[in-house]
Amino acid sequence: MSKVLSNHPPDSGKTAASSSRPNQVPRPGWPECIVGLVVLFMVAYVVSSQLSRLGLDPVVYGLVFTALSSVAGIAGFAAAVLLRIRSLRPFGVRPTSRLWLLIGVGVGLVAYVLRGLAALVWIQITGNTENIQDTYAQAGSGGILSLVLATVFLCLLTPLGEELLFRGVITNALLRYGAVFGVVSSALIFALAHGINIVFPAAMVAGLATAEIYRRSVSIWTAVVVHVVFNLPTIPVMVLVGTG
Repeated sequence: MSKVLSNHPPDSGKTAASSSRPNQVPRPGWPECIVGLVVLFMVAYVVSSQLSRLGLDPVVYGLVFTALSSVAGIAGFAAAVLLRIRSLRPFGVRPTSRLWLLIGVGVGLVAYVLRGLAALVWIQITGNTENIQDTYAQAGSGGILSLVLATVFLCLLTPLGEELLFRGVITNALLRYGAVFGVVSSALIFALAHGINIVFPAAMVAGLATAEIYRRSVSIWTAVVVHVVFNLPTIPVMVLVGTG
């Protein structure tokens, strides 16, 4: 049976059995993880494979593909929530303090620096320098409007969708096995979801940073802030250096 989290202290005037049941909610577990990931991959990969057959303009295709990154995570999270628990709070969707949000900004900046170092180590070990994110660069290369839309999709909405699923569901579920296992294993799952390529080390850094701040703050919003800061320069930098 899955463990439970109690959001309120038991009433000392009642028995333990009668006081705890009304205030206890199930914690996300393996069923939510599996369903969430299956829906994520169905939306991300099945739909994207169909998009490639439509012969869309590269900028339009890039924008749709980039938007799909956020939709896939949100869809996976929604499926996980609706499976059993049907409440947002057990998934970490709860308020947090301004201090934690500021800490999230700082953690995101540090993670962004480490992202570059991790990529350099990856290149030295594997020799693989292939850029697999050309589609994102193309999405932002059609002018100011496409740059803004692509940045909103990849740097605001995608972090929201991915954090809801990978931290709110997966990290949350795996933390029952201990802090180290929960943080590292959920970060590894997050990185593997991005594929074994040059993005893998960056995703691993992001996964570790967001999982740890989620574990400490118990709020998904701190992880979202870290992820937003981590992703924010991506498309503008790509377009600026002409990778699209």
